[in-house]
Amino acid sequence: MKTNLVENEITKEEFSSVVSIIKNDIKNTQFKIAYQANNELILLYFRIGKVLEDNSEYGNHFIENLAIEIKIELPDAQGFSERNLKRMKRFYNEYKEYEKVPQAVAHLPWGHNILLFEKIKDKKIRQVYAEAAVTNGWSRNVLDFQIKLVRKVEIII
Repeated sequence: MKTNLVENEITKEEFSSVVSIIKNDIKNTQFKIAYQANNELILLYFRIGKVLEDNSEYGNHFIENLAIEIKIELPDAQGFSERNLKRMKRFYNEYKEYEKVPQAVAHLPWGHNILLFEKIKDKKIRQVYAEAAVTNGWSRNVLDFQIKLVRKVEIII
């Protein structure tokens, strides 16, 4: 027995609507994945910083040798240079009194965090900038500009 299936026609507007819904869902999911991955990376850097601090007694050669070992064992892994490992240690030391890394800090990319702890010594002010950067979606350049802008205003006042 043969049946004739009749396809319903879809208008361009209806098709565009379906495509738009799917594209938005894909973009939202990609954003969530990137956001979660960044959060995990910041927490990893904090944990590594703790290990480095716990092994401070072995001096700077410990970090230097660790960077070399990571490069050999994980050649595709990036972000584990001697310089960056030292930054992880400093990052840990900046936030170790907290039970967890402050939420705004954990949600910022690593470059934003480096900028914050290298340019702003006061932890309360740094936290204000971190929260503003997250809330307003500031790029690292915008964050840097905001820091410089406030410093200029402080000089004028």
